[in-house]
Amino acid sequence: MGGESLPTSDDWDVRGKRVLVRVDFNTPVADVDGELVITDDFRIRSAVPLFTDLLARGASVVACTHFGRPKGRVDERFRVEPIRRRLNELCPGVELLENLRFNPGEEANDPEFGASLVDGVDFYINEAFGASHRAHASIMVPPTLVASAAGPNLRREVAYLLDLLDEPARPFVAIVGGAKVADKLGIVKVLAARADVVLVGGGMAYTFEATQGRTIGSSLFDESFLAECAALLEGGKVHIPVDTRGLADGAPFGSGGGTDPVVDFGANVPEGFEGFDIGPRSIEAFTEVIATAKTILWNGPMGVFEDPRFALGTEAIARAVAASPALSVIGGGDSVAALQQFGLEGEVSFVSTGGGASLELVEFGDLPGLRALREGIRV
Repeated sequence: MGGESLPTSDDWDVRGKRVLVRVDFNTPVADVDGELVITDDFRIRSAVPLFTDLLARGASVVACTHFGRPKGRVDERFRVEPIRRRLNELCPGVELLENLRFNPGEEANDPEFGASLVDGVDFYINEAFGASHRAHASIMVPPTLVASAAGPNLRREVAYLLDLLDEPARPFVAIVGGAKVADKLGIVKVLAARADVVLVGGGMAYTFEATQGRTIGSSLFDESFLAECAALLEGGKVHIPVDTRGLADGAPFGSGGGTDPVVDFGANVPEGFEGFDIGPRSIEAFTEVIATAKTILWNGPMGVFEDPRFALGTEAIARAVAASPALSVIGGGDSVAALQQFGLEGEVSFVSTGGGASLELVEFGDLPGLRALREGIRV
């Protein structure tokens, strides 16, 4: 069920034809002198080779994307004009439709809205891996109406992630971080069955720590998952932090930082304090495990790395992964952002454009958008 099972557009005769390409250009923007500009064009650059190929083969290319969360209505903050400007700089000649999510039919998977997207279109390509876990109209409807295919990046991402699980070189080390244990527990279960070691960090780790009788102060915690976390630890493959770095309750943290003193705790976070990063002994233990790996999957930071005081854990993991000769696959927006922040994006084997999509593909082995393509109309 990997990338090789998905239809391709390689043999299409697209000369004089109109091709709709669903992309994921949900990119960060910033206000520069009163104008919104793209601050990270990675996703746009990733689609340029496909656009260039289609244009060279004589096609008329139309792209469509979601952008932000306008909630089914026109919201001036989420117009695609900044994306359109950057796309035109990188690949002139590609038309970009307005934000798909301005129409409530997109997220509702409305057949009528989906059909409107391919009105006058001859072919459809899904190059939006990062959106393919969503059963939305632009993902699900076009393959039922026109000849459809998976884009090269989508196929590559699917192949990397599924091959990683099916036939990894061992030792296979998985690294899972992030804030909420509820969001990641499913993938930890899957990886605990497939990988040799699973390193757990970030806010989600405190629920695991609490199962061992350790105090976690005011750190993130979800009591409803205690039993499942305890069972995973009993399996022996899941490793959690042995120390924590944090602050007193109420102290400011985050991208704005703060001046309150940082505290390095041992195994226990006392009442009145909260953990925001793994500590130095955890960094040492985790990086030693990573150094043994032949395959690495990393999804999620070790702490609130946007705050320089709590970036040490995530940076150490990023540098250990980048220095490893292992096949390394990085998924999730925060992990990718960390690589970029530390200048390491080019030092890993593969960077996935999809966060939630990566997790769901690893956890369930398939995505709604992939099923739509496999079951859709072929040339």
